[in-house]
Amino acid sequence: MSTLTEVRPEESDTDTGPDMFHYVKKDKIAESAVMGTFVRALCGEKFPVTKTPKPGSPVCPRCKEIYESMAH
Repeated sequence: MSTLTEVRPEESDTDTGPDMFHYVKKDKIAESAVMGTFVRALCGEKFPVTKTPKPGSPVCPRCKEIYESMAH
């Protein structure tokens, strides 16, 4: 689905940990990166966009499951 992409929260106290990347709506990424507004991941976590993932980066398992269920 081209409307979603992965981004990483700066820090997180949730069970996914600070090194997990999450799926969020693509149109919210630039605004968050520039303005510092928070985005909501598919799993429900909220955070400002601070980094982009590199190939092979760990992905939040809840976001991945939700994303894959949407693609079918």
